[in-house]
Amino acid sequence: MQSCKAFFVLVVLGFVGAQGATAQPRFGAQGGEAEPARMQQWLVPSPDLETAAHALLFRPSGDGPFPLALIAHASTQNVLRRAQMPQPEYRALAAWLVARGFAVLVPERPGHGATGGKYLEDQGGCDEADYSRSGYATADSIKAALSYLREQPFVRRDGTVIVGHSAGAWGALALAGENPKGISAIIAFAPGRGGHANDLPNQVCAPRTLIQSAAEFGEDTHVPVIWLVAANDSYFSPDLSRQLADAFRTGGGRVDFRALPATGGEGHWLAETEAGVKMAGPELDSALKALTPVAAKKR
Repeated sequence: MQSCKAFFVLVVLGFVGAQGATAQPRFGAQGGEAEPARMQQWLVPSPDLETAAHALLFRPSGDGPFPLALIAHASTQNVLRRAQMPQPEYRALAAWLVARGFAVLVPERPGHGATGGKYLEDQGGCDEADYSRSGYATADSIKAALSYLREQPFVRRDGTVIVGHSAGAWGALALAGENPKGISAIIAFAPGRGGHANDLPNQVCAPRTLIQSAAEFGEDTHVPVIWLVAANDSYFSPDLSRQLADAFRTGGGRVDFRALPATGGEGHWLAETEAGVKMAGPELDSALKALTPVAAKKR
C-alpha cells in the first residue's frame, strides 16, 4: 500500500513538473518570415523570468552574420494605454537599417501590449520621480534581448547599434553608462521620461530630476551617442533636450546633439514615420559612417 501511495505521489509530481516545463516560453522564431525585410515574430528573454518579450526581427538577405541594431520603443505611465499598445514595429527605421546591412530586433518590453507582465520601469509620480531607476530598468530589458540575439549564428557580436526612442532612448543612455562590450554607438531619438505631464504638451514632470539623471548616465561613458530631436517635439523640446545632452556630456558622456527640422504634426514621433526617418537619414548616415570599417569587415 505504501509503495502505491509513493508511486501516486511521483506520478502527480511528474505531471505538475511537466506542466511547469510546458509553461516555460520557447524563445526564438515563432513562425515563418514575411515581407518586408524577412519580418519574423520572435520571443526573447526579459528581466522578468516569467515574461517572454514579443519581438519583431528584420534581416537582409543571406545568412550573415550581420551586425545587430536593436530598437528600444517609447512608453507611457498610463496603465490602460500600455496594455493597449500595438506591437512596436518601426518599419521605416528598420528598413533603413536593413538596407545598410543590419539585422534589426524590435523587442516589446514587459508591461506593454501583448508581452504583458509587470511594468518594470515605473518612474513614479512627479513629486517622487526616479528617472534613474526607470532608465536602468529599461536598460536591463535591452540587455536581456541583446544577449539572446547575440547568441544567434546570423548575428555578429561586435558592431551593435542601439537605437532608442523616447523612454527607450532614455534606457539606452542608462545602458551607455555601463559601457557594454560590442556596442559601437547609441542613436537616441528624443530621449527622456515624464513628457506631456498631465497630458499637456511642453510640460515635463520634475525636469531638474531628469537633468540630474542624464548627468548620472553620462558618468564614465565611452560609447558615442547621437542625440536627435525634432523642432516640433512637444514632449522634450529642443531646448530641454539640449540641457539633457549637455548634462550627459558634463557627466563624461560623448554626445553629438542634432536638432532636426519640424516633421509632421508632432515631432516626437519622428522615429516612427517614413517621412521622419527620411528626413533624419543624412544625420543617421553621418552617425554610422564611423562604424563602416566595423560593419563592412569581411565575414
